[in-house]
Amino acid sequence: MDQEKVNILLVDDQPAKLLAYEVILKDLGENLVIASSGREALEVLLKTEIAVILVDVCMPELDGFELAAMIREHPRFQKTAMIFISAIQVSDIDRLRGYEMGAVDYVPVPVVPEVLRAKIKVFAELYRKTRELERLNHELEDRVRARTAELEASTAKLRESEQRRSMAIAAGKMGSWDWDWISGDWMWDEGQYRIFGVSPENFEVNPANVQALLHPDDVDQLRKAIAEFNKGTRAYETEFRIMRPDGEVRWCVGTAAATTDESGRVVRVSGVTVDITERKRAEERQNLLAREVDHRAKNALALAQSIVRLTRADEVKAYVNAVEGRINALARVHTILSLSSWQGAELSRLIDEELAPYSLGDQIKLAGPEVQLLPATAQTLALALHELFTNSAKYGALSTRSGRLAIDWQVDEELLTLSWEESGGPLVKTPKSRGFGTRSLLASIESQLGGQAQFDWRAEGLLCRLEVPLTSKTATAAPGKFDTAGSAELQRASG
Repeated sequence: MDQEKVNILLVDDQPAKLLAYEVILKDLGENLVIASSGREALEVLLKTEIAVILVDVCMPELDGFELAAMIREHPRFQKTAMIFISAIQVSDIDRLRGYEMGAVDYVPVPVVPEVLRAKIKVFAELYRKTRELERLNHELEDRVRARTAELEASTAKLRESEQRRSMAIAAGKMGSWDWDWISGDWMWDEGQYRIFGVSPENFEVNPANVQALLHPDDVDQLRKAIAEFNKGTRAYETEFRIMRPDGEVRWCVGTAAATTDESGRVVRVSGVTVDITERKRAEERQNLLAREVDHRAKNALALAQSIVRLTRADEVKAYVNAVEGRINALARVHTILSLSSWQGAELSRLIDEELAPYSLGDQIKLAGPEVQLLPATAQTLALALHELFTNSAKYGALSTRSGRLAIDWQVDEELLTLSWEESGGPLVKTPKSRGFGTRSLLASIESQLGGQAQFDWRAEGLLCRLEVPLTSKTATAAPGKFDTAGSAELQRASG
């Protein structure tokens, strides 16, 4: 099935440049919307859903910075991706100003068609995926509302049968009672005793004992009901909690109806109690699930957006491959966590998933106990392992058939220590600077997880050690003999 097209707004006061942008972006297959001024762009935004805005910095009347500020002030467009195009040399201050206004990137003139298409494509896809997640979230909310409506309809049906004592007993979670308003005598059926967790043999039904079983915060409901009947009310319904003698708290809904004498005086009150604890718990689980889905969707989008923004490459193809690789790694660990209902992921499973794209035979040796990782730890460690495997396959031991890789790990006092040892590959030289891969690996392991990522650039192969706390408590590893300098593309040279 063809994917839905998204709208891309092109803003420039020069028709020739707008035409050039149309030609460059035509192959993307998206809807291109034209605006020749900032004011025209604002009119388009108010009428059309826009995925990405490509705007010229230098325009008469309303320049790109001013337009961006006005767009960001509107709640609908606070997260809309904006890319600035500038024909003049942009200073660092101007760049910072642009980013503060909400720009996600700059494109200098002359525009490189491939670069512009790649950038627009990434943000168009991100917008499309975001909308898909929002649609799924709305569907979930609709299902929750439908389920709630079903529960309310079910409750209504139960109310219709509350006055039938035989059906209350058969239902098991319903009970009926009768209160002589004049003498103060109570009568409970078997279902009522069952709901309150007491038995006729050891429980005397009287106002004091009944009140003692009510939740302290709901005692006023009983007093309010008595007051309402004294005022002439003939029927009353409320939800309340009871505290059974064993300490368990149960949710109930109670319906009561008054019987009066010829003078209108209340002489008897009868009612039905329904145990709705499971319904309450189901509603809580549904609400929790809706919040959890929203939270995870936002986290996944934030990680994907960080990968897109921070990835660097000299060529468009390399940039796309790097982004796809990192997002695929994130998707694989997301699948593992989903299968465990987001309870966690096994370290060996993460490693197996990263090994899957390679046919390496006996080149890799794994050793270590079963280790269950928290979801946040699993996501971060999966991305770190992806960087190590990718660079080893390009430049290290896994780039040749003679290369070998040994991965072993152990756990000591809630601290996971993972050793990555390469040998038999190209000769290694200590890199002169850190690239994005190493910087992101160090940042994720050290800043996010409170661990350490350490490198030893031996000539016979890279030796890397990752120390990661297995709990949320930050752990500080002791310094070792490793050198923490590194490079994203592990730069090696043959001797």
